[in-house]
Amino acid sequence: METYLVFVDAVNNSNKFWSAKVEGSSLTVEWGRMGYNSQKKVHSLLSHQQAVLKFHNLVAEKKSKGYRESQPQMDGDGSARLRHRSISDIRRAIQLLNAIRLAVANRNFGDNYILALNEYLKIVPTPLGMQIDPYRVYQTVVDVDYQQELLNSLLVNEPVAVQIKESPKSEPKTVSIKAISKSFWRHL
Repeated sequence: METYLVFVDAVNNSNKFWSAKVEGSSLTVEWGRMGYNSQKKVHSLLSHQQAVLKFHNLVAEKKSKGYRESQPQMDGDGSARLRHRSISDIRRAIQLLNAIRLAVANRNFGDNYILALNEYLKIVPTPLGMQIDPYRVYQTVVDVDYQQELLNSLLVNEPVAVQIKESPKSEPKTVSIKAISKSFWRHL
């Protein structure tokens, strides 16, 4: 049992993750800022049931503070990865990039831009540094177009980059992405 949560608020310089995993009677919790060294704590409990109960309590606490489920953004080697994202998540990320592109093209960085950027970063966790300037995350439409091309390629080149998995319980299709190089966020 495990989860990966993110909290993104670009205007207030928040770009954090929190994860938890239960193994036997242990609960491992890891947290930190996207793209930076994280902190880790292992809770050794008396039973698996106690570890699961603590897991659910901590997840509920984080969600009440605004954290939302996502996927890990970085591997230990520093290469960016998106794992098991649903095709609908990737399509939603592309829609959000369309809104971001329009804002960048018009230099209109109002509330709609901020909402789209925050939602996009929840779907595609991205290391943005210690001081986030939400108005400079995407400086040109070329930067946004590059992101869109990469996301679109995940949907088009399924045999190379994407594997579709069908669940017998008729869950939504998911996309398992092997790896996306650091150049996915080339300007950051």
